[in-house]
Amino acid sequence: MSDELERLRAARMRELAMQQSGGAPEEAARQAQAQAMEEQVKKIVKQLLDVDAQSRLANIRLANPDFARQVEILLIQLYQSGRLAKMGDEQFKALLLKIKSGKRDTKIQVR
Repeated sequence: MSDELERLRAARMRELAMQQSGGAPEEAARQAQAQAMEEQVKKIVKQLLDVDAQSRLANIRLANPDFARQVEILLIQLYQSGRLAKMGDEQFKALLLKIKSGKRDTKIQVR
């Protein structure tokens, strides 16, 4: 009886381990895909921007990561559509100003 109990317990432990590890490969694959995509984005942006513009984008990423991500996506879209070649710092500044001017400033007045 104790042998049967041990066998059932071992089978249940293997079953639980399979269930727990079943989600892990999916998560690992998702993380690997996200990391590969991030590396590809960095590679394309590095090809598009000169050193000063890359430095500016790195500073933006430190201050505002969401905005930096939007800029990277925009750069890649412009590149894929053929409207963008290698960009210098001055051109990058102009692009940032165009993006920034499209946003409205919200002001809160206290009465």
